[in-house]
Amino acid sequence: MESAGAFTAVSGWGQVGVGATAFGAALLASRQPTRGRWLLVWLAEAAVAIAIAGIAMAVKSRRRALPLFSGGSRRFWPGFTAPLAVGGVLTLALYLRGIYDLMSGVWLLLFGAAVVAGGVVSVPVVRAMGWCFIVLGLAALFAPVAWSDPLLAAGFGGLLAVFGVVIARRHGG
Repeated sequence: MESAGAFTAVSGWGQVGVGATAFGAALLASRQPTRGRWLLVWLAEAAVAIAIAGIAMAVKSRRRALPLFSGGSRRFWPGFTAPLAVGGVLTLALYLRGIYDLMSGVWLLLFGAAVVAGGVVSVPVVRAMGWCFIVLGLAALFAPVAWSDPLLAAGFGGLLAVFGVVIARRHGG
């Protein structure tokens, strides 16, 4: 009953694809000689992730005749995008102050908040994934800076891939 009116256009296979590229980004970012270049790697990964997720959602919604920007999705997008926009602003502020150490925690926390907020109108596994990101983000805020890339890989690589498989199997791709 709960999932009958839920937003289910989130593509599990798209998440798996994003997870794969995030592992590569973590490896590449960890080898950068400056924090500025580290940030560029992760910003490029964000752009790639948005493209993969957007295309995968469009394909799933078309294949399953699910609305992307009407019906239940109208409640999904504001909750999902607001924390992401805040993350963008905070990233810019941290960058302008030369504070890179908090970025991984901020990104994981706010992505988790976005997924939990958007997940209110989605299936329960989406909210569970969001809470896992929040826990990982809290760990990243207090972990040594050297753990940034492994924690980002664990979240944007591991969590997205694992939950992506679950979403794909239970909710049609």
